Amino acid sequence: MSDEEIPIDRLIKIYIKMRNTKKGLEKQAFEVEEQMDVVKGKILEACNAVGASSLRTPFGRVVRTIKTDYSTTDWESMHNFMKENNALDLLQRRIHQTNMKTFLEEHPDKLPPGLNADRRYDITVYTK
Repeated sequence: MSDEEIPIDRLIKIYIKMRNTKKGLEKQAFEVEEQMDVVKGKILEACNAVGASSLRTPFGRVVRTIKTDYSTTDWESMHNFMKENNALDLLQRRIHQTNMKTFLEEHPDKLPPGLNADRRYDITVYTK
């Protein structure tokens, strides 16, 4: 876009069109991911059928690995375990934005050390 002044109604129209385009692309990306998962399953079946940990073709090579995802059904016990074993590094380091906002609103006199707050104006555009 150039530096010329564009009327606000046109900017909003452009924004809505771009947002709708983005949503369409996200939907397409989601559909492609689903299709890739199906193909990935077929490739995994082929590896399992011949007991191969890797397969090579003229188009590329695939390596079968074991992926492990960890979760818990008992957060209280998990939290206690981490504290008892000095293993808080088992958690990711990030602040839950909504919970921090609520905490600060409820405890305006308690500011966590080292907390940064980056505030900026934002917009939300609604369609008719």
